[in-house]
Amino acid sequence: MAWLITKYLITAGMVVAISEVAKRSDRLGGLVAALPLVTFLALVWLYLDKQPAEKIANHAWYTFWYVVPTLPMFLAFPLLLPRLGFWLTMAACIALTVCCFVLFALLVRQFGIELLP
Repeated sequence: MAWLITKYLITAGMVVAISEVAKRSDRLGGLVAALPLVTFLALVWLYLDKQPAEKIANHAWYTFWYVVPTLPMFLAFPLLLPRLGFWLTMAACIALTVCCFVLFALLVRQFGIELLP
């Protein structure tokens, strides 16, 4: 149980640290947020939890494919924010990301990559 709490605290602390950096510098905050820190941390947690190498490798593989359809959201957000306000922009970006993900999953399925169950 202590290990689980430690993992939560470290992971949450990282998210808070990124938001604090972003308050001080847009560019540095964006850079730190763009780093795959959460993915690296998840890979470390999987390793330390003695998961098989194949499971850890699969996590990295699928993370790559799941990141690609999220990228349009980062372009849409700054365009929509002044027009729609924060919460509507968030909702629109979620809808955009879901649509992009479904379309992307259908596209890569043609190449033998299964992202949808």
